Order: sequence, then structure tokens, then C-alpha cells
Amino acid sequence: MTTKNASLLLLCILFVGVFSACQEDEPDDMVDAYTIPTTYDFDNVSYSGQTQRLAMLWEMKNYMATSQTSGVALDVAKLKAMFANEAGAGWDGEYEESKQLQGKTEESAQDDLVTLLEELAVVSQATEAGSDGVSGVIVSTTNPDKQYLIGADGLDHAQVIEKGLMGACLYYQATAVYFGDGKMDVDNVEVTDGKGTEMEHHWDEAFGYFGVPIDFPTSTDGLVFWGDYANKRNALLDCNQPLMEAFLKGRAAISNDDLTARDAAITDARQEWERIAVGSALHYINEGIEKFDDMAIRGHGISEAVGFIYALRFNPDRIISLDQVDELLTLIAGASDFPNMDLYNIVVDDLNSAKDKLAGYYNLDDIKDEL
Repeated sequence: MTTKNASLLLLCILFVGVFSACQEDEPDDMVDAYTIPTTYDFDNVSYSGQTQRLAMLWEMKNYMATSQTSGVALDVAKLKAMFANEAGAGWDGEYEESKQLQGKTEESAQDDLVTLLEELAVVSQATEAGSDGVSGVIVSTTNPDKQYLIGADGLDHAQVIEKGLMGACLYYQATAVYFGDGKMDVDNVEVTDGKGTEMEHHWDEAFGYFGVPIDFPTSTDGLVFWGDYANKRNALLDCNQPLMEAFLKGRAAISNDDLTARDAAITDARQEWERIAVGSALHYINEGIEKFDDMAIRGHGISEAVGFIYALRFNPDRIISLDQVDELLTLIAGASDFPNMDLYNIVVDDLNSAKDKLAGYYNLDDIKDEL
């Protein structure tokens, strides 16, 4: 054997030995190298801004509800001030000046929501019972304890606004902004007391928009907005634990610099959250079909379905296209844009068609009638 060949053989033996040693030290699965907690009890967590925005939306919801049964006219200036957290909002709670809903709402949706607030204020001035072409409070014919302020177009504007903001603000911020590259491709080394790294903090802020306690779903106390609707759909969708686990896995992955697991958790969270919106839309379409001849229930329920389908626009990993979203809105509300919707002149066949299409897109055919 030549000296050159002997040297090459020695190098090969050394390489194989080192490579084998590295393989023995490398864990089969990087996730096995760290612990994923069962509650959102991590070090240095803060999402106070999200908590404030949830509370603001809750106050808006309660203010809008004052016109639902009493026919009390709403102050449009107050509604807009609440949306933008400006003087005149008249908050019961205390919120930082920098926190607002409008600035966090997806840009193309902001004008939609302002217009709806203006329309709600006008509708709330109604002094007679609602009917086709006439705004006013309508009492349910199947449950007289229920009555809703319905516009001349059949919309329950308060419901469209609430669900619209759940989608265009809360859902959009979590799934598109905080899970997006701009918030995730950031520093994950320097720790700020009480906030963690920049990446950890952004993940925590996404979690804050979910509206659940840190030990959800073991605890369901204090659920608001998306957390509440997740829990309402959980019996059929089994969505509570998977979405919470995605948040837990993603945060643990970030703290351990496992970006592959973080990205997988983002995908899981987006998909599971989307299913909650879809399941809720199907629930309210079913309500509209079942109580089609009860205009109070139809207007109220289909308006909620409109809001949840509208929300699907704002998830960058959404399963359906924007054209399909528009088609679904047209089927259940007569148009894909709010100003042209007319719930008085929709037909049951279109509601059933929308239900079938939506359930088909998300493989929910087996439970679409039960939701």
C-alpha cells in the first residue's frame, strides 16, 4: 500500500469514528430534548396589550347591545371613538392611549368596519318594529324572549361588527401578523425581563388574542371571543386541546431555538383556528335554515355566519380562496360586500348550498348538520 493510500484510509477511519460518535450524541427528535408544559406558564410572558384590546371589544359589544332590545339610539361618535380609542370613548376600564382596535384591524377592512358602525348608529334610531325595508327591533316568533335590532337589509349590524372585528383584528393579528415573518424572523437571544426575547414576546402576543386562561382547556373560566367560540364548537370539532397544544409547542420551541418545531406549530395553530371559524359559520347557517321563517333569528344568526365567513379572509394559510369566500357570502347574504347584503330576500336552497360547499372544503360533511 502506498503512503498516499494509507493516509486516505486513516482519514476515512477517523471520519467514520467521529460521525458515529456524533450520531450517538444526537437525540432522535430534537423536541425530546426539552419539555413542553401543559399550561401557558412560561418565564417572562406579557400580552397586556392584547388583553386590553379584548376588553375594549367587550365594552363595544356591550354598548352595541343596549340598542338590541331597548331601541336606544347609539352615539356614532362614541362608537368610532371606541374603535380608535380616542376621546369620547367613555370607557369603563383603563386602557393605554397607544392601544386601540382600529390600528390593529387589517387595513382593507377598516373602512368596512367604520361604515358598519355608522349604519348601526342609524339603524338604532328606529322607532318602529323592523320589517323588509324598515329598520327596527324584531321579536322572535319562536322564542319571544329573544329580540334583535335588525336593519332594513335584514342584518344584525352589531353581530357583523363584533364578528368582523374578531376576524379582521384579533384573528388577523394572531395568524397573519404575529405568526408572520415580520414578527417571527427577529432576535431570539436577548431576554427582556418580563417579556422574554423579541420572538418569544411576539408569540405570547399571538396567544393573547385567543382569549383563554393559561390552563385552558382544563379551565374554561373567563373565555372571551375566539376562546368562547372554540369551547362552544369543541364537542364536535375537538378543537380546544389541539389549538392550545400548538401554542404551547410553539412557545417551548422558540425558547429552545427549535425553529422547525415553531413553524410546524404555526401551521397547526392557523389550521385549527380556521376550523373554529368554519364550524361557527356552519352552526349559524344551520340556525338560519332551521328558523328561516323567524326573521329575528334568521337575521341574527346569518349575520353571525357572515362575520365568521368574512374572518376567513385574514388567515394567510386559509384553505379556501378569496373568491370562494365571496361566493359563500353571496349565497348566505345576497352579496359579498356589506352594503349590498339583503337577508330578507335570501332563499333556503342557497343557505343549504353554502353549508354544503363550506363543509366540503373543510371535510366536515359528517358533522355539518350537527354543528
